[in-house]
This record gives sequence, C-alpha cells and structure tokens, in this order.
Amino acid sequence: MAGTAMFPLGSVLFPHTPLALRVFEERYLVLLGRLLDAENPEFGVVLIERGRETGGGEQRFGIGTLARLTRVLPQQDQISLVAQGTDRVEVVSWLDDDPYPRADLRVLPDLEWHDGLTPLLEEAEHIVRRVLGRAGDVGLARWDPDVELSDEPLARAWQVAAIAPLSEMDRLQLLRSTTLGGLLRATIDLTLAAEPFLADPAPDGLFVVEEDDDEEDDDAE
Repeated sequence: MAGTAMFPLGSVLFPHTPLALRVFEERYLVLLGRLLDAENPEFGVVLIERGRETGGGEQRFGIGTLARLTRVLPQQDQISLVAQGTDRVEVVSWLDDDPYPRADLRVLPDLEWHDGLTPLLEEAEHIVRRVLGRAGDVGLARWDPDVELSDEPLARAWQVAAIAPLSEMDRLQLLRSTTLGGLLRATIDLTLAAEPFLADPAPDGLFVVEEDDDEEDDDAE
C-alpha cells in the first residue's frame, strides 16, 4: 500500500475495534478532506514512540492498524470522526509529512481462528471483564465491563484484547501477536499481571518525588 495516509496517536488501535477522533490540526483536516473524496477512505494508525500527537515531529512505531472511516461529525471548532480498525499493517518506509504523515505499508496476514481456541477465548474474556470491572471501580477503565462484543470469534478475540485495561506498550505487544492462541494467552497473562496495580490509589504523601525546577521534560505526554 503506497503512500497511505497515517494518523500517529498516543494509543494503539486493534482490528475490529472502533476509533473516535477529534480533528483540528490543519494537516489532519487536509487528510480528512482527501479521505472524504476517496473511494476507499482508509488511513493507518500507529502508536507514537516519542513526542506528542500535535505539532508534528514525533517518532512512531512501525506496526499499526488500518482504519476505515465510517462517520464524520462537523462541530464548531473541530471535526469528530469515527472509524473501524481493519487489518494490521507494517510500515515499510515513511514518506515526507507533506501535507500530512504518509507511509508505504505492508498488510500483515490475518490471525487464524479454529474451534479449539474457544475455551481460551472464553477464559480471556472472563478475566478481562472481571479485571475491567475492578479498573472501573478506581476510575481506570476505558470500557464498561459489560460492553457488547462481536459474535464472530476472530473479531471477538481482538475486541477482548482491546478492552483489557493495559498500558499502551502492553497493547502494542498484543498487536504484534503472530497467532490467535498467542494473542489470547498474552491477553490473559498481561491482564492478570496488571490486576494488582488496580487497587485503591495510594494515600497522599506515600510517594514523594523530588523535582529539579531547572530540568525540563521534553517528552511528557
């Protein structure tokens, strides 16, 4: 896929998972305008490795997901859009960011489902929903633990991974899975590893960090 429009973000997008974005930067408004004129309005989403979402100049990871534009909602000072994750992609090479980020991409093979994975999918979903409920209790959940998922097993497996309350680096690890069984096992392991950190917040004053006012954090997000 040559010259595909790219949207670097501070979060990982999974296949079969919705994406909501607010567009206000000029470069992405141009991107959106061209997508609206395209027969197949798809763009790539990759996680930012270093830097910020706005302003440009960020460094990006080389694996991501295609997103197909499904809805556009103009607002007063920005445009909201909704897209759906489709295929995983690998960046072959980055092109000039003119007028917006673009890359040559290679579509990665679909992971393969077979019925022997059903118990593993059920276990992963049970664990993720349970831990997601706990994350919700302390205000750390992006998804409702009762969120409805696809009836199609491959899509459901990716959606279970997508709703797990994990860090973006953990989510990137899941996106790199080479088998569906590996995806489900890693989802279970990472979710269980994250669970102890979803306890009630520590009391104020328990951790004290000394800050040097003379130093600047150039990469804070």
